[in-house]
Amino acid sequence: MQIILYLSVALIAIAFFVLVIYLSKTLKSLQVTLTSVSNTLTGLEKQLNGVTTETTLLLQKTNALAEDIQQKAESLNSVVDAVKDVGTTVSKFNGTLQNITNSVDQQVEESKEKISQIVQWSNIFLELKDKWQARKHGKNELNSKEKQRVRAH
Repeated sequence: MQIILYLSVALIAIAFFVLVIYLSKTLKSLQVTLTSVSNTLTGLEKQLNGVTTETTLLLQKTNALAEDIQQKAESLNSVVDAVKDVGTTVSKFNGTLQNITNSVDQQVEESKEKISQIVQWSNIFLELKDKWQARKHGKNELNSKEKQRVRAH
């Protein structure tokens, strides 16, 4: 029975030795993996620092650009207000011109009859003038004929 006990202890020792060898291989493999992970994390940390720096610069540029856009938008608002004022002025000017045109049209309509009467009176005056000149001319001819008769006698 002692021999079984020695064999059992020897078997346990061999099993433990095999276990230690496999555990050692596993730990070495784990060490290589952890070293690789550590190197990867170090590289990632450097890259992350670079990205963080670039992101900070980009954020600063974006803020400056946003501020510039806001200033330009404010300037553009004043231009839009000025254009709006010009539009209002042009609209008022058009309204004034339309009122003047309507007033002139109304005055022409009201004056049409007066103008027509003036034209009629002018025609009558010209006819009277022509008749008067014709009559005067006729009297002058009669006077000339009488003078010729008197001379002939």
